[in-house]
Amino acid sequence: MASSTVTSSQPERPARPNLAFRQLRGRRSPAEFAALVRRAAREIGERVSCDARYIGRVEAGEIRCPNYAYERVFLHMFPGRTLSDLGFASRSSVRGRAARTAAGPAGPAESRGGSEPYESRETREMRETHHPLVLQAARNSQDPQDSQEQYELYEPHEKHPLNHEESDVLRRAFMTGGGATVAAAALAPLGLTTGAAAAERPPRRAGTPEAAALEEAVRRIRLLDDRHGADGLYRRAAAPLRAAYALLDAGATRQTTADRLHAGAGELAISVGWLAHDSGRFDDARSHYAEALATARMTGDAALEAHAFCNTAFLARDAGRPREAVRAAQAAQRAAQPLGSARLLSLLALREAGGWAGLADRTGCEQALARAQALFERGRSDADPEWMSFYGEAELEGLEAQCWSTLGDWRRASRHARRAARLQDPHFTRNIALYTAELADDLAREGRPDEAAEAGLRVLALLDQVQSSRIQTMLAGTARVLLPHRRASGVAEFLDRQRARRA
Repeated sequence: MASSTVTSSQPERPARPNLAFRQLRGRRSPAEFAALVRRAAREIGERVSCDARYIGRVEAGEIRCPNYAYERVFLHMFPGRTLSDLGFASRSSVRGRAARTAAGPAGPAESRGGSEPYESRETREMRETHHPLVLQAARNSQDPQDSQEQYELYEPHEKHPLNHEESDVLRRAFMTGGGATVAAAALAPLGLTTGAAAAERPPRRAGTPEAAALEEAVRRIRLLDDRHGADGLYRRAAAPLRAAYALLDAGATRQTTADRLHAGAGELAISVGWLAHDSGRFDDARSHYAEALATARMTGDAALEAHAFCNTAFLARDAGRPREAVRAAQAAQRAAQPLGSARLLSLLALREAGGWAGLADRTGCEQALARAQALFERGRSDADPEWMSFYGEAELEGLEAQCWSTLGDWRRASRHARRAARLQDPHFTRNIALYTAELADDLAREGRPDEAAEAGLRVLALLDQVQSSRIQTMLAGTARVLLPHRRASGVAEFLDRQRARRA
């Protein structure tokens, strides 16, 4: 396992928390408030990529002034208030314009005829670092439409190449070239998809820009998986993971950066492991999860350890090792206990329930399900990990459906699967397809072939947008169950379309 050498004890400039903005959030979780921000943006025709981490950065004072898109959204959400009322600093004090004015008319840009955009200290440091990841990030940090404004690095906005909210580019890439093309379009701007020549070049010690690029890669991979599934993404996502561990080998400039790199590399290993898991590469997934777990143990990161054990439990269940699934889920719960997130403990109880179901232990499964439901009802909190944004009522219902299906209680399974598909946010196309595929299989085994075929056809319609071996395998199993019922309404059409897609 790579380790990071800390070469400087200089602290990063402390940020002043934005208490006014925190007060406006009230009792909502950062993820819930981020959803309100995205909704408000759509109301006025803006597109922002707001998530729980962005809200956290604002409240921590890391983003002292939002870009213009976020400014319009925030002022729309809180009419009659100014940016100052929302706890932000003036734009001139943050973007460097005042400093350039004070420096006089003979600054660097003017001396070259104004052809060069203003270069911030952070961007200059990035440019002077030789690692290809940093060079690419520096090029992407300049907005061609607003080159005189120093945007916060990796702060999403409507023109920034890192903005992935409803990206037309990614949508077109998926429709024309499949998951691999999407991955290339999404990850290349981050500078993490380094080629062989770049990988051979010895990297410089990493700093804040590299840590931010790594964290953004994790978010982007998760977003692509939520929308399109894992197939085609896995091979592309392996390159950022290699780059991440190369950065750990090179060392970091500060301890805080080293911690971020280790956490980011661990989360990236889990994300890549999940892509392998969802596309049927169980051995690869097991290796990536073990890598993440080793990183967590090495750095004492309880949150990362809980996440790694969580995914290990899920993989063990799918790989037919239910007892290991139970043990891994219980280990995850021990790691997560001090973190204070009831939602995380709820998900881990569901992972344990899946293991008990695989062992045909109905009592153990029911007890874990009851615990998961009780923990879920405690609601969201600030302690919920960012990666758990997918875990809502729909996922709770979907995982419970899988437990009852494993136990052979098809009626209960189909009831929960139907609720899961109905409750799922339309944004998560892959999950809608997954829950509907679960519903189709449960209905088929329950003896309702016409309804099963109808659900299966809905899944097939979604496969133009989703690529997932897991879902394809589930549909193949449903087709085998429905073969004797070919004369039932809709079954022949489903069987023919499913066979044509697999051909």
